Amino acid sequence: MIQLMNENNLSEIELEKEGLKIRLKKGSGGVVEETAVSAEPASARPSKEAPKPPPAAAKTAVKSPMVGTFYAAPAPDAPPFVQAGSAVEVGQVVCVIEAMKLMNEIKSEVRGKIAEILVHNGDPVEFGQPLFLLE
Repeated sequence: MIQLMNENNLSEIELEKEGLKIRLKKGSGGVVEETAVSAEPASARPSKEAPKPPPAAAKTAVKSPMVGTFYAAPAPDAPPFVQAGSAVEVGQVVCVIEAMKLMNEIKSEVRGKIAEILVHNGDPVEFGQPLFLLE
């Protein structure tokens, strides 16, 4: 992991898989200052905060499944796939993400109404980044 950090000029990296969590952070001079390892899943650890009640109108996020560039429409002169207030069905294309010169249609996995669009046309997006909020 340290080699990966050095090769990609990263100052911090975190990996979590099957309850194992490893976090490395470089300090001044390139020395790893902090290493945190936990073998127990987060659900098994006691919570320091009281659970918060769910909001009255829970919203579901449509997240980016990849790193790339967000496009709201299939072409520059075409209307956007969805707008705030649009009804969305399961499997409906909501946007396109360009990754490595490939245009990937992103489909909704839930049914609902677009409450908010969180990114702008042409914005770079990260893996897992929320793109839309659905009611």
